[in-house]
Amino acid sequence: MSVESLWFLCVLLFVDGATFAFGTTPLLLQYAKHNPPWAVALAGGAASALGSAVQLLLLRWLLAAKQPWMSRFTPSRGKLEAALKANPSASFLAIMLARATPLPDAPLKLVAAAAGYPIPRYFLAIFLGALPYYYALALIGEKFRFPGWVLVVAVAAILLGVVLDHLRRRGRSAA
Repeated sequence: MSVESLWFLCVLLFVDGATFAFGTTPLLLQYAKHNPPWAVALAGGAASALGSAVQLLLLRWLLAAKQPWMSRFTPSRGKLEAALKANPSASFLAIMLARATPLPDAPLKLVAAAAGYPIPRYFLAIFLGALPYYYALALIGEKFRFPGWVLVVAVAAILLGVVLDHLRRRGRSAA
């Protein structure tokens, strides 16, 4: 399996979807150089949706776990209640539309996990939302062919921003 193959992209998008999903955009932009945009959108959307479904299952398990050591990895009850209040309905359309944009969908994932949203329906909503978004990103990647180092720097900058924001919030709550 070549690192430029569609199958390798699918493996990467599955892992990305099952974890923190920081790499989706750069992966799609990179692999569009080597694969047709429709194939990147279709196969990548399915792999990413499958990874997201696995993540939802894991999140459900974490939320249901009662072991003390697990509480450190699960959101606090206050955060979960805030997410439920901010997003009262984890509907199919809301999940699909959230995936069709570059905006974070973590609050909807929490709601879906806490509400026991059906995994097959969640997979389908993620897949259908990913198709147009992934296709658009693949077209951009095919047309502009960003150098790999630019994409790596962009991901590093985003991760640095997330870490700095987390540290800033932590400092604010300690004060």
